[in-house]
Amino acid sequence: MAILRMIKKSSTTRDVPKGHFVVYVGETQKKRFVVPISFLSEPLFQNLLSQVEEEFGFNHPMGGVTIPCSEDFFIDLTSRLRK
Repeated sequence: MAILRMIKKSSTTRDVPKGHFVVYVGETQKKRFVVPISFLSEPLFQNLLSQVEEEFGFNHPMGGVTIPCSEDFFIDLTSRLRK
């Protein structure tokens, strides 16, 4: 099972496995990712969240954390966290 899974936006919270949370990633079109809660303790992920907070605040209208970076950047960052 992959640590990082992209799930269709229309899916429900039942699709979020225990120990994971939802983030929406994208600069214009948002894609839904389910990531492990353990990412929250990783300095790379914490830095990304701090940058998002500084620039955009914490208004998350989609029901999960919204990260307005490119999908490729997010996938690259989370790939490094899996190692």
